Amino acid sequence: MKFAFRGWYNPQMVIRAYRLRFYPNAAQRQQLAVDFGCARWVWNAALDARGLAYRALGRSENHVSLGKAITELKQDPDYAWLKDANSTVLTQTLLDQDKAFQNFFEDRAEYPQFKKKQGPQSVRYQLDQRHIGRTFNAESGLLKLPKLGALKLRWSRAVEGTPKMVTVSRDACGRYFVAFGCEVEIQPLPPRLNSIGVDVGVKDVVVTSDGFKSGAPKYTYRYARRLKLAQRRLKRKRRGSNRYQKQQQRIARIHVRIADSRRDFLHQTSTKLVNENQVICLEDLNIKGMLRNRCLSKAVADSGLSELRRQIEYKAQWYGRDIVVIDRWAPSSKTCSACGSVQAEMPLKVRVWTCPDCGMAHDRDVNAAKNILFFGTAGSAGTTRKGKARGAVKTPRAVA
Repeated sequence: MKFAFRGWYNPQMVIRAYRLRFYPNAAQRQQLAVDFGCARWVWNAALDARGLAYRALGRSENHVSLGKAITELKQDPDYAWLKDANSTVLTQTLLDQDKAFQNFFEDRAEYPQFKKKQGPQSVRYQLDQRHIGRTFNAESGLLKLPKLGALKLRWSRAVEGTPKMVTVSRDACGRYFVAFGCEVEIQPLPPRLNSIGVDVGVKDVVVTSDGFKSGAPKYTYRYARRLKLAQRRLKRKRRGSNRYQKQQQRIARIHVRIADSRRDFLHQTSTKLVNENQVICLEDLNIKGMLRNRCLSKAVADSGLSELRRQIEYKAQWYGRDIVVIDRWAPSSKTCSACGSVQAEMPLKVRVWTCPDCGMAHDRDVNAAKNILFFGTAGSAGTTRKGKARGAVKTPRAVA
């Protein structure tokens, strides 16, 4: 059995994202509120102007024409408050809207929506690369932004490279974050001589062909009672009052804790799979279709299956691992991994079954993972079963 260890001795340059917690002082919070408000107003005004120009004149606007209009609008005394925000923030807002429309026209996203004052907010700042040494230094913990000054960050990880853009965001519960991307050199991991099949699901988020089961933390169910009580208290308060807003933030903190816990679990699981295996075989599941099942949609969403696959694919590309994705219609659950016989049907409630042809007892998920490995490697790894693989191999999704 031979494997091609692509790029083991050749490090690659990638854009690595960093997200750090930001603790602004009172003046910085005030300036950020101004930047958030101006960027939100520019987004909404530009979106309205685009729609009006297209409906009335059949003309498509872009960030160049809208940027000139914003510059002229600043000279109007009624809109002089736009000067209080950083100019690069408004420019980046128009560029983001151009990208949003491009994603819409290429069927990657819905039509851009108007932004609300409530909820998460974010703005982008452009760093002057001519004086980057005076505004950014990861070793000394220095990051300065226009009109904000030096930021107090929690440098929770070592940062390599130099950013060109910095995004400052505030989530629904009032936490501030700073995010930026740096071009760094990543050395692939040492090659390994093993392959593994991975079956994902609801009962266990990850089940591998060697019998490992990750379990399912089910964070939504874990915090369901606390969330239910908090939402009841919100219902009893007068909408728009101070206590109503404080209770909204309490609910947002619960949702944030659920999302952070799920993200941490998925990162640990995906990193373990990539570190320990050279070839990882996955199944091309229709996650959107699974979410339409009213009985399983909540559990499927709580498992984060799409995010898990995304993490596995980009980490595998970074560290020199190979990903094989088999066709979603391959009968991984109905096929006996010992003799290869295919059962007529296999209801979801059946968790353990015995093959009528060879008498082998199977755990449903472990058996599916073994078949995924067999289909992905064409029977060349992980099994002594003879015969051709029934699943068509698909190319993994491109990593941005």
